[in-house]
Amino acid sequence: MGLPSFRRQLGRLAGLSPKLGRRAAVLATSAVLAGVGAVALSAHPGAVQAQGTPSLMEFRWDNTKDYRKLYYFMTYTERLKRSEYYLILKPKDRKTAILKLSITIPSYFDAKIDPKRVKLCKMSEGGMMSRTKCQETIPATIEMAANGSAIEIFPDTPVPDTGTIGVYMNIFNPFNIGMYQFNALAQAPGDVPIAGYLGSWLIQIDPPSN
Repeated sequence: MGLPSFRRQLGRLAGLSPKLGRRAAVLATSAVLAGVGAVALSAHPGAVQAQGTPSLMEFRWDNTKDYRKLYYFMTYTERLKRSEYYLILKPKDRKTAILKLSITIPSYFDAKIDPKRVKLCKMSEGGMMSRTKCQETIPATIEMAANGSAIEIFPDTPVPDTGTIGVYMNIFNPFNIGMYQFNALAQAPGDVPIAGYLGSWLIQIDPPSN
């Protein structure tokens, strides 16, 4: 039902009974908002480039005030598709140089990540006329945690907090569709080896388009 018809129906109900009209308004409004939500959630194409930009109904696993959304790009969002991931860290996302970068991965992200297909890069962000890409590889040692719960990146020299950097990986998307929250933790140079939270990439995997 469109909003004009919706308003006319509410007007007729209110004319019959003020109490009934108020109750109908609450129920009908909930129904219309639910319909809008369903449209928003189904509007994501299955095999398109995901830019990680805010949507009408943005979802978070970690809904605290300290949550920070990070930009990402992936070439395909369909499950089981081979896809290139670009996990971006802009200068505003970092306050210090990075001695070590850790990316935590949910246990239910059932995709194999080969460290040989992962690299730390100086990145260029895509736009209307260009795509996000790795401009220059930053020399680093890259390892997977023993239980597969994190990607551990050790740059040969601390990465300064200037310029856009990111993590590139080439993998097959997981089988299960849904949202996956990757968290970025960085250790700064200094005497105390404490990893600080930089933000999160909320990765969306879609069902096949056919």
